Amino acid sequence: MTNVSAPFSTQRSDLLDRLAQPHVYDLAVIGGGATGLGVALDAAARGFSVVLVDSHDFAKGTSSRATKLVHGGVRYLAQGNISLVREALHERTTLLSNAPHLAQPLAFVMPSYRFWETPFYGIGLTMYDALAGKAGLGSTQFLGRERTLQCLPTARQDGLKGGVKYWDGQFDDARLALALARTAAARGALLVNYCPAKKLVHEGGRVTGFECEDAETGRSFTVRARCVVNATGVWVDGLRQMDGEAIGKPVKPMVAPSQGVHIVVDREFLPSDHALMVPKTADGRVLFAVPWLGKVILGTTDSPRQDVVREPLPFKEEVAFILNESARYLSRAPKQEDIRSIWVGLRPLVKPQDEDGGNTKSISREHTVLASRSGLVTVTGGKWTTYRAMAEDVLQKCFDTGVLPPKAAGITNQLPLVGSPAGAVQHSISNAPGIHLYGAEAAAVASLPGSAKELGGGLTEAMVRFAARFEYARTVEDVLARRSRLLFLDARKAIDMAPAVAGILQEELGIDPQLPAFLALAQQYLRPEM
Repeated sequence: MTNVSAPFSTQRSDLLDRLAQPHVYDLAVIGGGATGLGVALDAAARGFSVVLVDSHDFAKGTSSRATKLVHGGVRYLAQGNISLVREALHERTTLLSNAPHLAQPLAFVMPSYRFWETPFYGIGLTMYDALAGKAGLGSTQFLGRERTLQCLPTARQDGLKGGVKYWDGQFDDARLALALARTAAARGALLVNYCPAKKLVHEGGRVTGFECEDAETGRSFTVRARCVVNATGVWVDGLRQMDGEAIGKPVKPMVAPSQGVHIVVDREFLPSDHALMVPKTADGRVLFAVPWLGKVILGTTDSPRQDVVREPLPFKEEVAFILNESARYLSRAPKQEDIRSIWVGLRPLVKPQDEDGGNTKSISREHTVLASRSGLVTVTGGKWTTYRAMAEDVLQKCFDTGVLPPKAAGITNQLPLVGSPAGAVQHSISNAPGIHLYGAEAAAVASLPGSAKELGGGLTEAMVRFAARFEYARTVEDVLARRSRLLFLDARKAIDMAPAVAGILQEELGIDPQLPAFLALAQQYLRPEM
């Protein structure tokens, strides 16, 4: 098993020394989100030599801003995309099995306010169960009014007819990304955050690597590899353009960014271990109210954007939409003053692509994998649930183009991630955060200085030290946004705790932990002035 009881060091100087060594890697990945990390782990598990760099922290972008659901895609079932749903349901089971401390089943309830809704949605969800087969998490149930209110105590009672209960999963996305990174590292991969790729290297019309730079010291490195993967999410077109200019072939943009907004409120607005799901709101979108780490997530929106900023802000109408729609389904509707945190993520929606010299493959699901004439492999689109299947498709593209020798797939199908406990998990991701989220590594965290000193929000001094020593953390934001999720749960509390976290990081790392930058960022997660 890959989960380790003795964590391995992620000391920065060691990582950079390895990066400086002359070496031709089998695979070099640019981008440390769910997709890139999944590719790195898959390749390392198959025995390839792997290096991955990211311009910021792992999962800094879209991969830490999901709705926190591990799902087969009920809406895809309604669209008739059976193959996508079946694959996602399989991957859902795999993810829940490989990281049970970070991903677990969650019951959803669709409340019905029209007489036809319960049978209509219930039949569809029964099909969802049938597609899942042995991978199902629980049977769909038709609920009466009273049972619906038992599951959703604060659902609006006026006009409530009943409901439908079904099962999917939820997870801690940023910590799962970190588990992927550390599992890949345990398999020999070299992963370096805060090391942006500045330039692709071409030789004889082929991409053979890239130049990158340590964001902290300005130290430059040249990385060489047989295959280079562009897994930069909504930013893939920047690298594709760089590649096209080098080989004299202009490229068309392939990503149309879409913005999703999530609002976090206290658990009192939905004091339940069941999530509320509305399949069709007033304008046809889906609305969730999901219990997560002691709070409730409300969302999400789907608004087109033209720019791809690192920290997008919510549009006024998006916040109004979520609050107004919540008021239609909750007996006590959250108001702006009830918002504990707002986060915004950009989703890379893929535009249709023309064939690129006969070497482009658009996968018939949510994600797209293509190879340019230079051999640069680009992957984008998709969703967290299918990250592992996406990684397998990327490796297959590398095999098909001849840049890597084929090796058998499926190794990550039953590969426990770092921290995965050997026995049953006793906690729920719905509950407040704490030491239980470290799984098999909880004892290692507890052995560090400050294990009994809680800073707030379930975060202890020892957890900050663990993040600095073993989890690639470099800044206050790394700790409060992604090693713990406090910025996403309660931005005001995160602001209050930030100086203490900065002091510990300063002691551990001996570098500037960027406290002022975090305090400025956290203001964006507070309730915006509408």
